[in-house]
Amino acid sequence: MQRYELIYAVVRQIPCGRVCSYGRVALLAGQPGAARLVGYALHALRLGAANEVPWWRVVNRHGMISNAYEPALQRARLVAEGVAVDEADHIDLGRYLWDGA
Repeated sequence: MQRYELIYAVVRQIPCGRVCSYGRVALLAGQPGAARLVGYALHALRLGAANEVPWWRVVNRHGMISNAYEPALQRARLVAEGVAVDEADHIDLGRYLWDGA
């Protein structure tokens, strides 16, 4: 579970109004190539922790919202933060990507 905590620490750093990819979160958490682990970690969040970790700011490498974990809620939270999400649930990574800097 310690690996999950490293992932959560990175996700907590993603600024409001920005997104990060699963792969980049994995890299920043010291787990390069472990994008799926990030997905598992975010999916494992329980209701209380889910509000402390902004899971909705993590998208796939193409800037798409995943349909595996509350896509409507993720879209709504991103839009509320000022992130433009098109009708296909795509986000412009050139504009909204947080690179960890």
